[in-house]
Amino acid sequence: MLLSIAGLWLTYYVLVSLRGLVVGLDLQEALMWRRLIVCLVGAMVTFGMWLVLRLVDSRSLQVKTATALLVALPASLMIAQVNQMVFADVQDRIYQDYAKEQGIVIRRDESGNLLVEFPPIPRAQRTGTAGTTGAATDRREMDLDDGEGRTFVLAPAPKGAERWRQLSDIALGRYFLLLAWAALYLAMLAGAQARASQAREERFRTAAKAAELRSLRYQINPHFLFNTLNSLSSLVITGKETRAEAMIQAVSNFYRHSLAEEPTEDVALEDEIALQRDYLAIEEVRFPERLLVAIDLPGDLERARVPGMILQPLVENSVRYAVARSTTPVRVSIEAFAADGRLHLVVADNGPGLPEGTGGGFGIGLSNVRDRLNARFGSRAQVRSGKVEGGGYRTELIMPLDFNDGR
Repeated sequence: MLLSIAGLWLTYYVLVSLRGLVVGLDLQEALMWRRLIVCLVGAMVTFGMWLVLRLVDSRSLQVKTATALLVALPASLMIAQVNQMVFADVQDRIYQDYAKEQGIVIRRDESGNLLVEFPPIPRAQRTGTAGTTGAATDRREMDLDDGEGRTFVLAPAPKGAERWRQLSDIALGRYFLLLAWAALYLAMLAGAQARASQAREERFRTAAKAAELRSLRYQINPHFLFNTLNSLSSLVITGKETRAEAMIQAVSNFYRHSLAEEPTEDVALEDEIALQRDYLAIEEVRFPERLLVAIDLPGDLERARVPGMILQPLVENSVRYAVARSTTPVRVSIEAFAADGRLHLVVADNGPGLPEGTGGGFGIGLSNVRDRLNARFGSRAQVRSGKVEGGGYRTELIMPLDFNDGR
């Protein structure tokens, strides 16, 4: 706002000064410092106009426009009044210089009328011209004595309507100048308000997205905890205290790691894999003879960033629908690889497959993973899942390969 006011009056000062130089106005030095005073006053008046416009910043465009039109009236008259006061003596100086060149006297009387005085014509000069100009002229000139001159009113002092006409002529140009600045200010205000609204919308969108991600992630824990407590209860009832103690320790490790991370932030892939190792250690207590684990994590992908606990529902589904329903050993594998600049995570098992009626999903598990990837990456992520020929189930997550950990 301050820059716009300074730019407005600086541009006005430069353009008017250049125009004066081009047309060859006299007294340029005197005009320039007076013009500077008018521009400084104009800047202060414009600042005051802005203070008034601020009062209606939150109102409709019609109200702001009407306010600008009204406030610019007294503001322009104020600048015009200062302009007249500052430049009042310049015109008189121009008249005096002209009078000096012409050998006449120009002055103002007590009423403010501008008078021009011609010096008296010597009698000898009048007599010498009498024969050449005719008898009538000679008699008119002979009526004047040597000490007499002639005085005429060059410009009467402005009064009443005439004074207001002169003031309004100057104010009209300043009025449209102020309206031009007001239009610029309203445009800048609209842009600032639009950016602020967009920033608020982005913050709300980010907060909503974070809440969605947090909700989706926390959906995992109650389901897993329910199954774990059931298994722990079974171990205690059947007198398997040693295995129950091992499971309690494994559950403690799992929750300590899973709850340490911010639900909406990404984690290193090696940390995500370590969390799944903790989970599978819990399930190995439940199924010591049936659960076989295989993990393939290349060293160059260990620091890749992935959504926290994104593999948990898939691994849990393999244990629930493959290991728990099988009477023979089942191999649960986790594999990571990169292709075409994207990260591929695969969770698979060679169990009996999905039971009838479950369709292509595993209840909350797979749909939870789809929703989280969609919320995090949008169309840049994919989920491919289905039965494997010869038995088992395979789910592949494809997402952007990112090593930026924000540090």
